[in-house]
Amino acid sequence: MKIDANTVVTLHYRLTDDQGQLVEESFGAEPMQYLHGANNLIPGLERELDGKLAGDTLSATVAPADAYGEYEEALKQDVPMEAFGGIEDIVPGMRFMAETDQGPRPVVVTEVKDDSVVVDGNHPMAGQTLHFEVEIVEVREATDEERAHGHVHAGGGCCGGGCGSHDDEEHECCGGSGDCSKGDDCCGGHGHH
Repeated sequence: MKIDANTVVTLHYRLTDDQGQLVEESFGAEPMQYLHGANNLIPGLERELDGKLAGDTLSATVAPADAYGEYEEALKQDVPMEAFGGIEDIVPGMRFMAETDQGPRPVVVTEVKDDSVVVDGNHPMAGQTLHFEVEIVEVREATDEERAHGHVHAGGGCCGGGCGSHDDEEHECCGGSGDCSKGDDCCGGHGHH
């Protein structure tokens, strides 16, 4: 079966950056699983997978515009300490949900000053060209329930290992807009632009 809309794809991937540094991979662990055509994968990688079959391998280079977008300096802001509602011990790397004009947006603390905190609303991989090595393990027709819900139900979440909410960044590679039962961003979508 070819990869097309409403197929469930199981694959292994290796993600490297422009310097050839390994960012993440699934080889040697559980493969990733996603519902094709439901915005569960970054657009550039999903396009590369269209029409492929189980057993196929491919290399794909995905530009920022087709991944997590360009880095936007305007999404980096200095926020008064009071905005954190008395949370103590704020340190760089902490993640929060910020209310914005476009709705809730995840931000990461990049700097803590005496009376303010610098937060960055860009996706951690914004502005980066992504390099994937992919091996397609299986392609199957999605169930009616999976099509209705927009994500995979088999294997404990939409990535086989659990995916969807934006609470855990363990699997950043492929995106993240899902609403699966467990918490990481592996299966994607372009909700992080």
